[in-house]
Amino acid sequence: MSPFTMHQPLLPLKGIIPPLITPLSDRDRIDGEGLRRLIEHVLAGGIHGLFLLGTSGEAPSLSHELQREFLKLACEIIDHRVVVLAGITDTAMTETLDFAEFALDVGVDGLVLAAPYYFPMHQLDLERYIRELAQELPLPFLLYNMPSHTKVDFGIDTVMALLDLTNFVGVKDSSGNMHYFNKLIQLTHERPDFSVLIGPEELLAEAVLMGANGGISGGANLVPNLYVDLYDAALTGDLRDVQRLQQQLMRLSRLLYEVGTPPTGYLTGIKTALELAGLCSGRLAEPLYAMPKERRQKIQQHMQDLGIFEMIVSSNN
Repeated sequence: MSPFTMHQPLLPLKGIIPPLITPLSDRDRIDGEGLRRLIEHVLAGGIHGLFLLGTSGEAPSLSHELQREFLKLACEIIDHRVVVLAGITDTAMTETLDFAEFALDVGVDGLVLAAPYYFPMHQLDLERYIRELAQELPLPFLLYNMPSHTKVDFGIDTVMALLDLTNFVGVKDSSGNMHYFNKLIQLTHERPDFSVLIGPEELLAEAVLMGANGGISGGANLVPNLYVDLYDAALTGDLRDVQRLQQQLMRLSRLLYEVGTPPTGYLTGIKTALELAGLCSGRLAEPLYAMPKERRQKIQQHMQDLGIFEMIVSSNN
């Protein structure tokens, strides 16, 4: 039986699945209490699952030891209340497979895999690599299309060729290419159990209206109920609510994410906001660093203007 059916019939995987921030108290040290508060906060907001150790979780900047410590503690706190996905991307296949086994042991439900991000790869080699991994992975997996970070995308022909793998259950696409994304959605007609999830949260409503199964939205770390409400409105076709909530989301994106220095401003913005909200430490993993005092003050003012402090209080009551 697929691990996704442990709690309820969850294939295709759907809804709002925040890519959980990794709270850090110091270099290579977890803010455990902050992690607990953050998880309880997002669960109270009605999210449908959690993605651990993704881009927003700064996984490539964390030691393998810390990744294991974080994954174990997070799964203990979540305690099977929602489906849990874990990123297993690494440049070494053996590290990917070892971590996948560890993820199984600590209670993860599914795996997320981006392309190896050092050597550029031909699509035929990429397909072969995924097929070899699929034979040994102990859990269902999604591909993570993130060409801006990995230098290679999962071409649509490659994704189609891999559909015969029964443990390949979806794609998270962060390319921002909606033409490509629409082609992914068409694949769900061949595989009704196959999930297509959008990465860029500004495209969440558009994606769900097109037929996407949901989104892996970083802003849902901060105001999960906003993203859940937008997903629900798009799913039911309530365009008036979609327009209202989309405007809120775009204001949040503009006022919080653009204060930081591109291209990682969204991450420094969301971590700063989480710290100002009293949820967890805002420390980033090197080579990223906290924003200076004047920018933190801008974030705080923007949070007040957006009513985020009130939204956080109401979602936790």
